[in-house]
Amino acid sequence: MIVNNAEIALTAVAPSGFPKDGKPEVAFVGKSNVGKSSLINTVLGRKRLARTSKSPGKTRTINFFSVDDILYFVDLPGYGYAKVSKSESAKWGDMVEGYLQNRSQLKMIFLLLDIRHEPGSNDIMLYEWFLHYNLPFTLVATKTDKVSRNQIPKHLGVLRRSLGADHPPVPFSSLAKQGKSELWRIILDKCEISVL
Repeated sequence: MIVNNAEIALTAVAPSGFPKDGKPEVAFVGKSNVGKSSLINTVLGRKRLARTSKSPGKTRTINFFSVDDILYFVDLPGYGYAKVSKSESAKWGDMVEGYLQNRSQLKMIFLLLDIRHEPGSNDIMLYEWFLHYNLPFTLVATKTDKVSRNQIPKHLGVLRRSLGADHPPVPFSSLAKQGKSELWRIILDKCEISVL
């Protein structure tokens, strides 16, 4: 899909600040520095819409990006960053869990995992939480350009087995734009949007 217009629409920390127009939403979640902002920018065909940073834990709010005025991309704060205090971490949990569990407009959650590393305890906990609450989600293995092409299937297998997942994650690279069309196929299908 070619995106004509994408912009930050709202930044919120509580439901009172969420969009009220009822448009479908797809959310992106993962540990700090997993490549969420880069993925969002790549999928939307933008360079700096979602802010990327070398410092983990940059996103502290729920950011809603309006996409062609038909849906929202929702950038959730990264988790598992060691320098965040326990109270800050608890706030993250309440804010993000509240959004994920109670948002009727949410059509798909993309759980991002770094292809180079086995899932951590936070990744596994979130994965099991999605299953428990029967939330719609897709696993995405980011940074595939950081491993050799012939090693990608092996790494995807490790992620799948570590989580006990039914399907391997969608391989994604912001650099090579690998996985972009697959993610759009999932988004359009789940949001019931047809592109002419």
